[in-house]
Amino acid sequence: SLLPPPLVTSGTLFEAFEKMGKKHNKEQVPPAEPSNKKPSAGKQKAKLPPASTQTHNTHKNLEDAFKAMDVGELKQQLDRSQTLFPDNPSVWVKDLAGYLNHALAAPETDPTLSSYTHDYPYCLAGKELRGVVKALIGRCNESLQDFYDHCVYTMLRELDKQTGEPLHGYRVCIQAILQDKPRMATQNLPDYLELLRSVQNRPVKCLTIMWSLGQAGYYDLSQGLRVWLGIMLPVLGVKALSSYAIAYLERLLLLHVNLTKGFGVMGPKDFFPLLDFAYMPKNALSPSLQEQLCRLYPRLKVLAFGAKPEMTLHTYLPSFLSRATPHCPEDMKRELLSSMTECLSVDHQSLGVWRQLYTKHLPQSSLLLNHLLKSWNTLPPKVQYNHGFFLCPISMMCTGSGLAGRKLSFPWSRLFMALLVFAAGFITHDIRSRGSFTGT
Repeated sequence: SLLPPPLVTSGTLFEAFEKMGKKHNKEQVPPAEPSNKKPSAGKQKAKLPPASTQTHNTHKNLEDAFKAMDVGELKQQLDRSQTLFPDNPSVWVKDLAGYLNHALAAPETDPTLSSYTHDYPYCLAGKELRGVVKALIGRCNESLQDFYDHCVYTMLRELDKQTGEPLHGYRVCIQAILQDKPRMATQNLPDYLELLRSVQNRPVKCLTIMWSLGQAGYYDLSQGLRVWLGIMLPVLGVKALSSYAIAYLERLLLLHVNLTKGFGVMGPKDFFPLLDFAYMPKNALSPSLQEQLCRLYPRLKVLAFGAKPEMTLHTYLPSFLSRATPHCPEDMKRELLSSMTECLSVDHQSLGVWRQLYTKHLPQSSLLLNHLLKSWNTLPPKVQYNHGFFLCPISMMCTGSGLAGRKLSFPWSRLFMALLVFAAGFITHDIRSRGSFTGT
């Protein structure tokens, strides 16, 4: 099983704290005093049910639960934990999570919390509570990865129970960790993907995993992209999960206006599945989700091309070219031709890549050539100069092959002008390099 075994209850003090804390509230005595007394079993049984009733589903909503929380009592419980286990910070933070989850007893909602702000429920915590949580987390750096995983796995175990507890306390801890250390969510992505696939028939569990990992992206775009590409893209075709996956991506890209912080994460192997999902008809996405992804596609393209497109676009040209068949959907064809033109215009290495590929992709090359000739006057002069000589033999092969399945109207006058420009440029370059016209 991918889920770790349940934690041994003696490993933390929370259950003991809960009983002692509730008794302390009723008897108004120091917490150490009841341990010296030996009350009868009958008295204990008479006191525990009211305490249990107070801690489970006593609040109408989460806002009321936060307001009712006794932060002073939480501090006392954490002080006790640190006194009894001075060298075991993992116990401290697990006690924190346990206390919060019991205190924040309120009805559960949608596991993705999609109708709330991205920082809900942590945004409901007051300044004093945030200070306590942050201070403790700051002292437990070496235990934070285990603590983060503990919160996620404990949430999943609670979902297995018919009467599982609400998960608000664990969600608060996850958000508090990732706010300062978003990389915690991406350290074990392959393991979480395996876990996600193992519970794919349990959508609530899957969405809980996706929500827990996705919180990192709201504080660090690059980590959010890693989570999306590593966890959500592989299950984008799963009907029960695709809506949240795309909604998360949209929220992520809207939240981070400056896309430069996400450069370097996405490459061709990540980008082209997205292009196919966005433009190929009758794929696993519903039409509305496909339309939503199409709206996000231009920003994804910027992220994929990165900070130095003049150095990377040639690596994208082969996959663009192979998809540009004469029979591909018109919207996709326009996008592919536009992208290939950009590759040839921006990255000078793209021409060499095309030179190697065009004989194996004559129909696609024919489409690209025709598009280039139609838009020749709009191309930068440098591109016309660099590519004009190469386009002549390609045009003869593509148009003469007949493999495109249709006659192409070839603009010979434009090509002739392009060759004249190339010849003039070549002669000028030769004169300058040799020093005089007679030396050419």
